[in-house]
Amino acid sequence: MKKSTKSSTSTETFVDTSGFFALLAERDPAHERATEILARAARTRARFVTTDYVLDETVTLLKARGLSHLVEALFEAVFTSSACRVEWMDSSRFEQARQFVIKHGDQPWSFTDCSSFCVMHELKLREALTTDIHFRHAGFEPLLV
Repeated sequence: MKKSTKSSTSTETFVDTSGFFALLAERDPAHERATEILARAARTRARFVTTDYVLDETVTLLKARGLSHLVEALFEAVFTSSACRVEWMDSSRFEQARQFVIKHGDQPWSFTDCSSFCVMHELKLREALTTDIHFRHAGFEPLLV
């Protein structure tokens, strides 16, 4: 699939794997805060952006933690929402992420994190619904830390 051609707005927030997990898994320590942010976003008509790599990682995490029953809810929420869009990795974005991960080889960031950082830079996004402190280390604002 092709990457989105929609431009970002200042009211967009990137959603990372831990953000989706916090929203879906009621036992997650960040669940209450994540649902508060989502409720506020609905009131202000804020929008969310994620990537296919983050969705892949989220499904893998849900299954690994015995929460396979939440996978359908994840896909339903993302693909029926008018407030969330998926940015798709293509060969150009993959190459950017590959170069980024090599340039920052001293960092413990996953390839998915690096691809997320590249997409966030591209779309000029500053905030991420995530518990991952790596987003702060990369210059972004993690909302669940």
